[in-house]
Amino acid sequence: MIENPSREEMGQMLKKSKRIAVVGLSNNPERTSYMVSKAMQDSGYEIIPVNPTVSEVLGVKAVKALKDIEGHVDIVNVFRRSEFLPGIAKEFAEIDADIFWAQLGVENEEAYDYLKEKGYTVIMDRCIKVEHALTK
Repeated sequence: MIENPSREEMGQMLKKSKRIAVVGLSNNPERTSYMVSKAMQDSGYEIIPVNPTVSEVLGVKAVKALKDIEGHVDIVNVFRRSEFLPGIAKEFAEIDADIFWAQLGVENEEAYDYLKEKGYTVIMDRCIKVEHALTK
């Protein structure tokens, strides 16, 4: 069963975090991933677009995969369909980021169990922008 940290704990995580890699970030301003990432960028977070089909989003050069990011990543925020989460979870474990965050409506027990067994913090089916607004 998927169990998220409390809202208070999520707020603490967001206060400590600075770099957010966004898997599936679209360069279309109409898409939720774009709107949420722009709001987080406007709030002072460094956004790293992870999408092999675009060259840049929000003025930042996109990378094809998580492993292409230089330096430490605090949060990996995922905007992909739930069935893609197990593969993304494996990539996430390879770069040893701190928090795996699957966006509202996105969850997968296999990916959750895999990451929890490795000791990672996992949040699923929650909007990072909403949690940020409610806890700042």
